[in-house]
Amino acid sequence: MKDIYESPLNSRYSSAEMKFVFSPDFKFRTWRKLWIALAESEKELGLNITDEQIAELKAHADDINYEVAEEREKLVRHDVMSHVYAYGVQCPGAKGIIHLGATSCYVGDNTDVIIMTTALKIVRKKLVNLINGLSEFALKYKDMPCLAYTHYQPAQPTTVGKRASLWLSDLVMDMRSLEFQLSQMRLLGSKGTTGTQASFVELFNGDSEKIKELDKKIARKMGFESCFAVSGQTYSRKLDYNVLSVLSQIAQSAYKFSGDLRMLQHEKEIEEPFEKNQIGSSAMAYKRNPMRSERISSLARYVIADSINPAITASTQWFERTLDDSANKRISVPEAFLAIDAVLELYINVVDGLVVYPKMIEKHLLAELPFMATENIMMAAVKKGGDRQELHERIRVHSMDAGRVVKVEGKPNDLIDRIAADEMFSLTKEEILAQMKPSNFVGRAPEQVEDFIEAEVKPIIEKYKDELGLSVEIKV
Repeated sequence: MKDIYESPLNSRYSSAEMKFVFSPDFKFRTWRKLWIALAESEKELGLNITDEQIAELKAHADDINYEVAEEREKLVRHDVMSHVYAYGVQCPGAKGIIHLGATSCYVGDNTDVIIMTTALKIVRKKLVNLINGLSEFALKYKDMPCLAYTHYQPAQPTTVGKRASLWLSDLVMDMRSLEFQLSQMRLLGSKGTTGTQASFVELFNGDSEKIKELDKKIARKMGFESCFAVSGQTYSRKLDYNVLSVLSQIAQSAYKFSGDLRMLQHEKEIEEPFEKNQIGSSAMAYKRNPMRSERISSLARYVIADSINPAITASTQWFERTLDDSANKRISVPEAFLAIDAVLELYINVVDGLVVYPKMIEKHLLAELPFMATENIMMAAVKKGGDRQELHERIRVHSMDAGRVVKVEGKPNDLIDRIAADEMFSLTKEEILAQMKPSNFVGRAPEQVEDFIEAEVKPIIEKYKDELGLSVEIKV
């Protein structure tokens, strides 16, 4: 429909896989799975629930009668009870035991945890594919010297691969945060209206061991190790913040990469993919704008900003629960996942098609290398009998003059010619140039790349090797 607003995250950016996890169908199917798990567990613990009732619930687990639930909700204004009613219409024999002893948060909160856990695993899959692709790039270019920057001013050279390893290192940190968060995911379980499980005390005649076992059974049936030991009516909303904090960390890493790449593309050293028929500018036909990187920056900034929502929500909850969390988390949590999903797909796409221009990289490096080689040149002159202090002053003067030629006159760097012409150095131009081999100035950069990938990246790739091979396609 063209006459109503639709989120661009849904229509333009996020993948079908991620959109399904946050779809009504995934949500309401999970509700029914939770009702089945509750009924099965209650039966196993001795409540009067029959195999026939369980079978009836399972028979209609996926064919949700949405129209009945929607009509019922218009009358009772309660989404959970409307779906309890609709499920009962399909399962008349089991109608009386659906949602037995539970409150709305039994399906609402447990489903939210299941959705976030499922979505985190999708993020993990895309993150490991990204890590794999970027590690291949880093290894390929580990030996290629390039100009490095501090304060965005030319500094001691690094290599293209070493710079990529910095982007990669951020992602490895993000993967560790993601893995830790997945290990901390817990279901709410069946805690009742204020978290005391009072309704289950009634159902199980005060048998605390059975009530504790109920939570354990539900957790296992839904694929979790455990439930929160204590809660109010809801799980602590700090969980939502912890999850979105992981997404924010990934967004921060992606933004750093995209910002660096946008500057590198300006320098014509490395470019993002540019398709044959892609238009870079509506006015300037020659332009190759870094559209993908800019979109990464834009969406990553949204995720970073969005992560403040659950932080505020967690801090403003009253006692055992208030409902002012609901509308906010319905928006902030799904949209953070949809946005980071788009960011990761863009990042994967860009890394897969990065274009490196070695001649431009070399040109920029050589333009600055004479300044960086002055220490080596000075030492070579000292070996020929020169005085270090006097040579240092002469190099300082020559460097200032050469810098003025570059900045004021717009001419090439002539520092080498100045030094070669200065008798105090006793060096020929050829001897000076011999000191300027770019690979002599990159330190341990190539070795650092190899060591880092071997020690920290390969174990991640090996651990999740079955999730490799992801192919992404950018829509717009």
